[in-house]
Amino acid sequence: MPRAEVVICGAGIAGIAAAYHLAVRQGVKDIVLLEQGDPLSLTSDKSTEAYRNWWPGPDPAMIGLMNRSIELLEEIARETDNRIHLNRRGYLYATADRGKIPTLQEAAENAARMGAGPLRIHDGSSNRYLLSPAQGFGHPASAAKPHHASLRSAKPHLELDGADLITDRALIRYSFPYLSPDTVAVLHARKAGWFSAQQLGMWMLEEARSHGVRLVRGKVVGADTAGGSIASVQIEQQDGSSQTLETPIFVNAAGPMQREVAAMIGVDLPVFAELHLKMSFPEHLRVVPREAPMLIWMDELELPWSPEEREVLAEDESTRWLLGKFPSGVHCRPDGLGESTTLIVLFNYHTEPVPAAFPLPADPHYADITLRGMSVMIPGLCAYFDKAPKPWIDGGYYVKTQENRPLIGPLPVQGAYILGALSGFGVMAACAAGELLAAHIVGNELPEYAPAFLLSRYQNPGYRRRLEAFGDGAQL
Repeated sequence: MPRAEVVICGAGIAGIAAAYHLAVRQGVKDIVLLEQGDPLSLTSDKSTEAYRNWWPGPDPAMIGLMNRSIELLEEIARETDNRIHLNRRGYLYATADRGKIPTLQEAAENAARMGAGPLRIHDGSSNRYLLSPAQGFGHPASAAKPHHASLRSAKPHLELDGADLITDRALIRYSFPYLSPDTVAVLHARKAGWFSAQQLGMWMLEEARSHGVRLVRGKVVGADTAGGSIASVQIEQQDGSSQTLETPIFVNAAGPMQREVAAMIGVDLPVFAELHLKMSFPEHLRVVPREAPMLIWMDELELPWSPEEREVLAEDESTRWLLGKFPSGVHCRPDGLGESTTLIVLFNYHTEPVPAAFPLPADPHYADITLRGMSVMIPGLCAYFDKAPKPWIDGGYYVKTQENRPLIGPLPVQGAYILGALSGFGVMAACAAGELLAAHIVGNELPEYAPAFLLSRYQNPGYRRRLEAFGDGAQL
């Protein structure tokens, strides 16, 4: 019977990161990486490719995981001459509701206590705010320039960390003139930005294969767990034939299929799936500057329709819902280098659990709703209502736990491990998540945040009582 020391199910960003850390960083030999299709092609290449250490919550576990992942991303960027195009433009949360300002400040102060970096408040009496550089992830002194007439004596922040809460509306208008004039506050989370997840994944895969990892095209269809431990897995290959692969260690990194794969070994994962789409289009009018950060609207909204459109929509029950309130969280960012005009826009207004199915179900209203929703934050986008360029819509599934924290570590079956529930934050967490999984497998010392991501946490009655304290899990 063919044998492997480790079998990893799934060659998305999570499975590849696990293979990389096991083979390259820990020297584990004879690893098989199983993938039914092409690596990184199911959902990993559909992401927003963004990252942040901005994770308000009841404890520092998520911030610890993300800080470590960002540290590893920066190591890779330096090692590869920034092949992954890592930047640190930040996430800009904006609101037109003054009532949200205390909540923003409280959340930022809490995140600072948890390790996300200090909070700086700009209410008209401070002069230390700087915009983020468009490229790169450092901020050399020579490039640190104030962007407001009152900031000439500003001392540059060489390390973009923590968050800046701006309630000085003149500074908001000067720094972000494209935002709605109703904006009363913005919070700029600084240790955040985006990168090329495809380049990151391919680089880790190349490194893993150069250290002996075998990429095998096939689908896991069963497993032998006789005696309560992993003995072998059954694989259906691309040509329809089947093969049994003996292994003592099996890693479930199956992304949208992780619950089904876990069921093959008798484990019921407490996860569910949400469908999340994204739209991109050529924003040729350049309403959103190419150097803009990630832009997120924090308020509920109503879509801006003309009186004639409202009348038509109100006539039919199937379209009347388009006149109602939509949730907060519509967000966008520029994409591409050089002459690119691409704008990526996301609006998750349907978040009910659904079965993961491919191809993705169509949403005929998504492009129009998303563009109109984003225009509430960026009114200049209204210019595209009647002549919008053809959009490209794709997406995938957020597979998540109740409190929106990942599952990383051993499963109840000896030799079985999970690297999953990376709900919308897979590319940003992959480096640290793969490292943590490898530490579990080889027996390395675990970081302080490791227990927060174990499946066994749900067996703790005290933890179950705390679940309500997690809120929305900082989900976008």
